[in-house]
Amino acid sequence: MVQRLTITIILLFFALTSHQAQNAYDAGEWFKFRIHYGPFNASFATLQVNEANLEGRPVYHVVGKGKSTGMLHWFFKVDDNYETYIDRKTGQPYKFIRQIDEGGHTKDLEIDFDHKSNNAYVHDKKHDKKKTYTTKENIHDMLSAFYYLRSNINEESLQPGQEIFLNLFIDDESMDFKVKFLGNEVVKTKFGKVNALKFRPYVMAGRVFKEQESLTFWVSADKNKIPLKIKADLAVGSLDADLDAYKGLKYPFRIIID
Repeated sequence: MVQRLTITIILLFFALTSHQAQNAYDAGEWFKFRIHYGPFNASFATLQVNEANLEGRPVYHVVGKGKSTGMLHWFFKVDDNYETYIDRKTGQPYKFIRQIDEGGHTKDLEIDFDHKSNNAYVHDKKHDKKKTYTTKENIHDMLSAFYYLRSNINEESLQPGQEIFLNLFIDDESMDFKVKFLGNEVVKTKFGKVNALKFRPYVMAGRVFKEQESLTFWVSADKNKIPLKIKADLAVGSLDADLDAYKGLKYPFRIIID
């Protein structure tokens, strides 16, 4: 359960929202999140967008990192690295890398996506195994989903109660995610008050979450669609994550002036 304190929870659940539009981001964008587990300042997570080329194709190379801090680091070390290479025009992922160490639980995966054949080629480097999986159309990894859907939120057409769907491929399986739009809300951040869009994804109740609707998250109601905060009721305790720092935004960050 504690491994959910890592960047994974940021990537999966700030990512789920939808409408084709221009990118809400550009190379140079960077976010830092502070994650709290109960009274502990449990970890930090960062997301960085870079320009790159992959096999002759212009892509955005996105790097996400998560690392435990303070007391938690002494008894449950978290050191995670996530990378994705996504098409600059379509937002589709070509390659995804997941390297994690969460309390001694480790993974080292490299996934190549073939969107024409709807296949994912998974290389498990830890066990030196390769396997091909059939995927759904318009499949995304957890990082590419975040950036694709930020660019496809149309808050003007969203209605409270509206449900949005997303196809994800994680590790070795395709996953269907559903998220409900709850409405607009003003959120207090360290930068000031921000108009936000509030969402609630459906999660699996049991070992990690108390129930299906245990998770809530907010993104800014501007062109950037900045992930602002997340709240989760876990099977044991609660988790909060907040935007702690940012730079390189494509559009102005709208702060409410009282």
